[in-house]
Amino acid sequence: MENTRKAPIGRPRGFDADEALERAMRVFWEQGYEGASLTDLTSAMGITRKSMYAAFGNKEELFRKALERYTEGPAAYAARALEKPSAQEVATAFLAGSVNATTRPGCPTGCLGVQGSLASGDSGRPAQDALIAWRDDGRTRLLHRFQQAADEGDLPPDADPELLARYLMTVANGIAVQAVGGASRSELQQVADAALRSWPLV
Repeated sequence: MENTRKAPIGRPRGFDADEALERAMRVFWEQGYEGASLTDLTSAMGITRKSMYAAFGNKEELFRKALERYTEGPAAYAARALEKPSAQEVATAFLAGSVNATTRPGCPTGCLGVQGSLASGDSGRPAQDALIAWRDDGRTRLLHRFQQAADEGDLPPDADPELLARYLMTVANGIAVQAVGGASRSELQQVADAALRSWPLV
């Protein structure tokens, strides 16, 4: 008699994809794109390479998904800062968020968007390009918010929204690098406070 049994269609994965992605994000955050081997990733995620490819695609695709998760999670402070009512409050919240995110207890130090591809060869080029685009997007969002502030009279007429956006991103990136180097949260908050002392007031 012919065996008509078939494998169940749509069989659920034997792991929590959300938790696995969270773990992959932390590996990339701590080790960077090239530093994170497939063995590191699958071991942290608790799955086989086959399961990783089936659920997330290749390493580059997994990295992009991890970066999205980072943006919506640890780096969500950036979007929240843009909603503050004044340009100065935006800048203050943005830098405070950067300090907190890069020194969060129980998490890797620094910023996935900065550390992810600092040392990157040809094989890491796609990740490096993704992170350049990610940082540029953040700077563009700040620029638009500061342009709005200028149009509303919330910044003095001689203020340069583009320069202010680049200034904040540069300080935030420096905070991330210093955090990896062992600077404490209080030390980095002092840096943020010092950077804001030169903020242009109306």
